[in-house]
Amino acid sequence: MTESEYNHLADATLNHLETALDVALVDFERAGGGVMEIEFDDGSVIVVNKQAAAQEIWVAAKSGGFHYRWDGASWRDSRSGEELYAALSRLATAQSGTSVELC
Repeated sequence: MTESEYNHLADATLNHLETALDVALVDFERAGGGVMEIEFDDGSVIVVNKQAAAQEIWVAAKSGGFHYRWDGASWRDSRSGEELYAALSRLATAQSGTSVELC
């Protein structure tokens, strides 16, 4: 994938995630440079950011760091194969203590 294609796809993913967080009523802040911070009442944060050099989306949560690569249909964890939105739902649920569904 070209750098332009990656940036378009990653930006679209972050835009979709922004909408999903709005629907789920989860607080977030989107900073410049493709960084999003998802904030929880206990002060913890999940950081989602673009990594253009690796053509990945990286997630940092209390439980660890994760790298997601585009497989042609969705962003998949480079180790487990878990889909990005499913993983973010699981991670946000764990950090918030309440059910969070992002799709």
